[in-house]
Amino acid sequence: MAMAAQAGAVSGQVVSETGVPLAGARVSVPTGRREVATDAAGRFRIERLAIGPATITASAPGFETARRTVEVRLDRPTEVRLVLTPVRTRLGAVLVREQAPAGTMRPAGDTLGPLMVPGARTEVIALEGSDANLAEKVGRQIFARVPGLQVYDMDGAGNQTNVSTRGLDPHRSWEFNLRQDGVPINSDLYGYPASHYSLPMEAIERVELVRGTASLQYGSQFGGLLNYVTRAADTSRALAPRVVMNGGSFGLANLYGEASGRVGGVDYVTYAAWRESDGYRDGARSRYSAQYASATWRLTSTLRLRAQVARSWYLYRIPGPLTDAMFAADPRQSTRSRNWFSPTITIPALQAEWRPSARTRLSVQASGVLGDRSSVQFVGFATVADTALTATGRPANRAVDIDDFDSRTLEVRLTHAHTVGARAATIAAGVTMSDNHMRRRQQGVGTTGDDYDLGITGAFGRDLRYRSRAVAAYAEEIVRVTDRWTLIPGVRIERGETRMTGRLAYYDPADVPRTVRHDFPLLGLRTSYRGARAEWYGGWSESYRPMLLKDLLPENALERSDPAMRDARGWTAESGVRGTRGARLTYDVGLFWMRYDGRFGALLRDDGAGPYVFKTNLGSTRTAGAEIALDALLATSAHATWRGFASAALFDAVYRKGVAVTGGANVALDGNRVEGVPAIIVRTGVVRTGAAGTMTLQVSHTGESFGDPLNTREPNVTGARGIVPAYTLVDLTLSRRVGAHAVVRAGVTNVFDVRYFTKRPAFYPGPGVWPSDGRGVTLGMSLGR
Repeated sequence: MAMAAQAGAVSGQVVSETGVPLAGARVSVPTGRREVATDAAGRFRIERLAIGPATITASAPGFETARRTVEVRLDRPTEVRLVLTPVRTRLGAVLVREQAPAGTMRPAGDTLGPLMVPGARTEVIALEGSDANLAEKVGRQIFARVPGLQVYDMDGAGNQTNVSTRGLDPHRSWEFNLRQDGVPINSDLYGYPASHYSLPMEAIERVELVRGTASLQYGSQFGGLLNYVTRAADTSRALAPRVVMNGGSFGLANLYGEASGRVGGVDYVTYAAWRESDGYRDGARSRYSAQYASATWRLTSTLRLRAQVARSWYLYRIPGPLTDAMFAADPRQSTRSRNWFSPTITIPALQAEWRPSARTRLSVQASGVLGDRSSVQFVGFATVADTALTATGRPANRAVDIDDFDSRTLEVRLTHAHTVGARAATIAAGVTMSDNHMRRRQQGVGTTGDDYDLGITGAFGRDLRYRSRAVAAYAEEIVRVTDRWTLIPGVRIERGETRMTGRLAYYDPADVPRTVRHDFPLLGLRTSYRGARAEWYGGWSESYRPMLLKDLLPENALERSDPAMRDARGWTAESGVRGTRGARLTYDVGLFWMRYDGRFGALLRDDGAGPYVFKTNLGSTRTAGAEIALDALLATSAHATWRGFASAALFDAVYRKGVAVTGGANVALDGNRVEGVPAIIVRTGVVRTGAAGTMTLQVSHTGESFGDPLNTREPNVTGARGIVPAYTLVDLTLSRRVGAHAVVRAGVTNVFDVRYFTKRPAFYPGPGVWPSDGRGVTLGMSLGR
């Protein structure tokens, strides 16, 4: 009783340097072994503290740790305000693991690096140390807790990450503004926004996802921002090595090596990755390598300079599409043995960050995407066999296609905390300048061999240059109307021009040159209200989709492009609530509505000289949906903790208007379901965490979707049209720590060997059924930090 009488308490609030309350920050008194988490308003209270001096420590992911020494009194609680500043050098790996357990997901808070994202739906996935199959980039495991994230499995296990949200197209994740460490990695945002760069997931500390309503600061994409953050340097020593090795089914062999540290005043990270696989399907084969190096200098206490370069290469032998009958008979069979695909991409970047005061941050970044994606293929439906020609006795000549990329970007970003009246506010503003040069060479007459040979006879049937220059400026004002309510109005203005020049063998040269203007004012408004246990957020923002080269390009002499064709545009609205219920449940539940107008398509026309296909803007879709993410503490014991998670999304995606050409006629799409969008995606799992390791059992379900906008249900003979059936998959992953520096991991993907596929592609790598991988086993070990 005497001891209790001498106890006091400390209460207060944790905020960012701009005055924004930080929910979920950890506040502790180490000497008293007390620790709590802040509520949605950034408030905390720690009781039963000894009277006298006490050191209060506050920490949050992405912020420097703050410490204050206070005097604990007997008569009343001591009030303290702790201000956290964003990290100026990226956090070390051990600290990150303490703050964000591997595989977990949390909201981003109000900042993501130089971006201000209050009021937006955000997810930060702690990937470092995850049991997920990183060697083969199994998207349903990596993004398991992101509701509605759709995965497109067909491009060779481990080669690419093909994901999307909210019913958008997952092809090479091209509906996102894609970045690594904040550096753009889309190949060409105007000509071909897919990412052909392939980073090793073993190198990634966390993945940051921001939905489209916060798009004004980073780009115009409907999907939002997807940023892969590389593991930070271990600044406690000059050399910190790490090695990851994996082997498994279908000839998988993978090696990843990393070194980091601090030498003098320079922090550095470097890695190299290598992987080979025979592939699930007969005739598939894949080889991959990637390299990366970065160095960070603290030139002064307020100025930091960072240089980095990343490169990836892979060569994939494409096994070809199947018909539905072939898939039912044997999903592992191949229809091609001479088709190859290979991208080589290098991404250099130079970044400078200046913090003249705690209220102001200025960053400048220059970067590029340089390289090519090349293929040599015998093109045709699965029903067209790649066999020897009767007349010559030799195989047919293959088609050679080469895209060259030279994309350069300069970004300047400023955030400054100030006041509006008596209220704290922050302005986030910036300018982006881009110069993208894409050269597309296609329909080259290749060799009759079976190796990766890009040699051609004669000239390319298509040889085009697609040159884009653009300037974009944005500004968002974060206004704290009250201590709990924040408004964020914003605007982005883009002005640019794309010029297409070159040669089409089947087209009049006078008709080839085209100029496309990109002039858009994009508006947005977000809001956030923080209660004691929850945050209500919502917003509305405009987006647009540039007219890509494939949208503009006549594919043959019977196609024409509309001179008045314009970029597609639309908007996204969302609203949700996120928070905690005690210490056992974390949730984020939201609704969204997306409007996508001016979608690209084709009409059949006749000018008296004969019918032709007219490419123009003619479609409009709307997608409504619900997104639910839950994480619950199920049970604890002296030896283990059991947690459960669930992520679910419901989609209602339909054509408001549109036309498709079929059977020599124009068919209206009004009221049809949007192709490739399932009505439901659910992933749920149980995670056991013990002192020595973890175990995760995950179940993933994706509902059926249509393979084409005509909503064809029965598959046609080639497999290019028809339903994509629903599928349910079970994955099991385990890890165990061995000693102080080694971790052994094992996993079984698709435990019940379900036969499934995720999409019927309309273009690359060919129309038809592309089987996804059956049951596979992986075993790996990591050594080092």
